[in-house]
Amino acid sequence: MRIVQKPKSLILGAGAAALALLAFPAELFAVDKDQACVQSLWPAASAAGVKRETFDRAFQGFASDPEVVEQANFQPEYVKPIGEYLDRLVSDKRIETGKQKLAENQALLGSLETRYGVDRNVIVAIWGVESNYGTQPGSKNVIRSLATLICTNTKAKFARPQLVSALKILQHGDVSLEAMNGSWAGAMGHTQFIPTTYSSYAIDQDGDGKRDIWGNIPDALASTASYLRVSGWRAGETWGYEVTLPKGFDPKRVGQNTLRSLGEWQKIGIVRVNGGAYPRLADKASLFAPEGTRGPSFLVLNNFRAILHYNVAWSYALAVGHLSDRLKGYGPLVHPWPTDETHLSLEQRTEFQRLLIAHGLMTGEPDGVIGPATLEAVKTYQRSKGLGVDGFPSLTLLKALQSEAPPANVEAQPTAEGQPANIGQDGAGGLAPVPEGTTTIPRKVN
Repeated sequence: MRIVQKPKSLILGAGAAALALLAFPAELFAVDKDQACVQSLWPAASAAGVKRETFDRAFQGFASDPEVVEQANFQPEYVKPIGEYLDRLVSDKRIETGKQKLAENQALLGSLETRYGVDRNVIVAIWGVESNYGTQPGSKNVIRSLATLICTNTKAKFARPQLVSALKILQHGDVSLEAMNGSWAGAMGHTQFIPTTYSSYAIDQDGDGKRDIWGNIPDALASTASYLRVSGWRAGETWGYEVTLPKGFDPKRVGQNTLRSLGEWQKIGIVRVNGGAYPRLADKASLFAPEGTRGPSFLVLNNFRAILHYNVAWSYALAVGHLSDRLKGYGPLVHPWPTDETHLSLEQRTEFQRLLIAHGLMTGEPDGVIGPATLEAVKTYQRSKGLGVDGFPSLTLLKALQSEAPPANVEAQPTAEGQPANIGQDGAGGLAPVPEGTTTIPRKVN
């Protein structure tokens, strides 16, 4: 049998090709995968009335965003206790800013109250909680974020209808592609509407032909009022009351979804903290005691459940309700949140940060908001002491820092822009002075 020898040049050429294939950048494979995914999205978009021109413009140069996947899958080591969550969202700074927004938009908010029956303070509170009054609306392109969730099979079931709605919003011309930004999950604008909610309930308040919740405050706030009304908001009623539980009462034996009249709750000894009467004893309420008997408890009403349509987290609805009360001039919660090994008060968290700064482990001004910089500084301290490294700012660590007696006055290091670095997640923390002339706190009557 005759053996035919392949030319050496061909063998070398094949080997070089194989090596080249092995060295082929992974990014190019990812691009091919992204483009194949994009094309798979076209049939659903087309069936919903999206034009090919709109679709191609939206996905020109598309590449999935790894930060979106990272945020969608993020499981925090440090989960904020509800008291800390409320301290951040109902900070003195956010209350002060909210009152300014109420004054600046007085006429608009009055018209929205008249038209939709929704309390202006609640509208502004949602604005404050969702985007810190428009200062933190999210910077990620909504189309790219939603397509990323689909193409990486990360919350794809949620993202598919949202993407189709987002494309239709773009096609209608309410916002440009460049300005269509929001959160990693596609929540958009001043009051963070997801696209399907926007499509159903957004309002063109100023009559310019666009429902612009990104750059138009009247449209954004009117859209929020519109959505709360269809979610069951009742005019002239409040969201709930902070209450005092009777001695020996165990709130864990009552489910959060157990509805009873205020009169029934009153009969078993659950009364308002200020001693006032419930205005309507027939109103249905459920008991919310997130820390059991160790912290504040609340009877929450129909309007609390309307806020839950905006965000299903009870802690979120409580933050909105409490912030709205503070904007009206009511005082802080009467019963304190618990403080123990894993629950530090605002003052303790602020002191914790001051001590970390004094040890040279972080920079900035202490604000009591536990963000990434604080968690990393805690880890650094734990490593330096040979402790287990979890980044959790516990009471034991606070006492250890206090026992080392660092200097009390340490000047914050400025950032490149000459401003103190932000320690917390959004700069909303910190204690503002009590406004001059404040001598009495109004009682909640509705």
